[in-house]
Amino acid sequence: MELENKKVLTIVSPDYDDLELWYPILRLREAGAHVDIAGELKDHDYKGKYGLNVTTNLSFDEVDITTYDGILVPGGWAPDYLRRLDSVLEFIQYMDKHNKVIGQICHAGWVLSSAGILEDRAVTSTPGIKHDLMYAGALWSNVPAVRDGNIVSGRRPPDLPEYMPLIIEALKDTK
Repeated sequence: MELENKKVLTIVSPDYDDLELWYPILRLREAGAHVDIAGELKDHDYKGKYGLNVTTNLSFDEVDITTYDGILVPGGWAPDYLRRLDSVLEFIQYMDKHNKVIGQICHAGWVLSSAGILEDRAVTSTPGIKHDLMYAGALWSNVPAVRDGNIVSGRRPPDLPEYMPLIIEALKDTK
């Protein structure tokens, strides 16, 4: 399996986009990666925008970010809350500093913007937040998916088939 020794963290809070959370989790697990799901509370059910639930296996306080090869931030309305949490911003900053994979799709760019890591980085997102990302210094494009080094971004749920191969490629490139 191509990602057999890779470990990925995905973060969640209420109103995440169901597809943007579950599609990557399933694809990464199919490729052999270990995927943890963290939220403010461990063993807690979080409901997505469209009604799907996910149960966390870690709380943010339990996460040792140094053990992960990548972090994924799903979109929906969850990123507007997640970007207010210091622990989440520290996860993103650590991953960027150590050149680990950071995946964000749709509204998840808000988290990277708040973490202050977008200066001169090529990204995409839902067009609704393009100005937020541009004001944070990002080089925004209206394309399905973009990889700029360790940051992989996707525009919207219909773009997941273009986004996930870039995530998998980036994870394979991590040391």
